[in-house]
Amino acid sequence: MLPRIKEKYLNDVVPALKTKFDYKSIMQVPKLTKIVINKGIGAAVSDKKMVDVGVEELTTISGQKAVPTISKKAISNFKLRENMPIGAKVTLRGDRMYEFLDRLITVALPRVRDFKGISDKGFDGRGNYTLGVKEQIIFPEISIDKINRITGMDITFVTTANTDEEAFELLKAVGMPFASVKNN
Repeated sequence: MLPRIKEKYLNDVVPALKTKFDYKSIMQVPKLTKIVINKGIGAAVSDKKMVDVGVEELTTISGQKAVPTISKKAISNFKLRENMPIGAKVTLRGDRMYEFLDRLITVALPRVRDFKGISDKGFDGRGNYTLGVKEQIIFPEISIDKINRITGMDITFVTTANTDEEAFELLKAVGMPFASVKNN
């Protein structure tokens, strides 16, 4: 069975974007290629168990084994040495990516305090979007009783879009709740 958002993408989003941007073929329509969830753990410099906790949390949230990230270079001011574990990340593709996106949009984001939509300023100029989450407890898989520190994470949506406008329309069409930007 196809994930709900993948079905929506194939049946509704592709035809809509094809006509909006006047693509010659449906192969030109931008698509989501992967979602990368990254969690930097600054306290890992002094406490090595924090990385294991972060990896476990990301594994629970994503449904796929997360890996620890290691530092590329030493920074003495942060007491950081080269090749020290300093965070965790997981890359989701295919059906797992669509399942995670569905849970993010329908369950996790509405649990954010005072949620008025996500910012449209997280685009990088090449059609990718990064969203920062301040608390991992917005995900229902995380039990509040079991965590000892509230940490945030970055969720990056990598698309095949060439411009930020195309990526914005793609993410909006699959259901990302962007805040309405009427500042004038």
